[in-house]
Amino acid sequence: MDAGTGAGIGDDELITAWGLLVEALHDTSPLLLRGVDPSGGDMSGPWFEVLIRLQRSPGNRLPMSRLAREVSLSSGGFTKLADRLERKGYLVRTSCPEDRRVVYAELTPAGREFADKARAQHVLLLREHVLGPLGEDGLRRLAELARRLRDSAREA
Repeated sequence: MDAGTGAGIGDDELITAWGLLVEALHDTSPLLLRGVDPSGGDMSGPWFEVLIRLQRSPGNRLPMSRLAREVSLSSGGFTKLADRLERKGYLVRTSCPEDRRVVYAELTPAGREFADKARAQHVLLLREHVLGPLGEDGLRRLAELARRLRDSAREA
């Protein structure tokens, strides 16, 4: 085995390290959504992730299929979520003039306002529950490692 395959890491250490990551995400994730919904509703699940991804995208819009993939939902599951967000007035669906098969999810002005308020609360919670324990260097290292894992999984 070469050094890149972790020849010096035992099975139990590998299982423990992965388990700790899963536990950390499981235990930290709910803390990062406390009070994030400025309307006092329930922002659990992928609602917040969808709003933030749209907020951070050019034109506040993304193709529905891409957005569903990025938030790990089936197309049917994402359609149901988009229906709820549309009923709340946070997004609209628009067709692509160049390709009728493509439908965009786009934030409305109310959706942008909602996302701005939710994001501000989320950032406060991230600073407390992620940046606080890890520090700046730890956070940068975590992002680097997470990106490496994500990219490796996408190449598999």
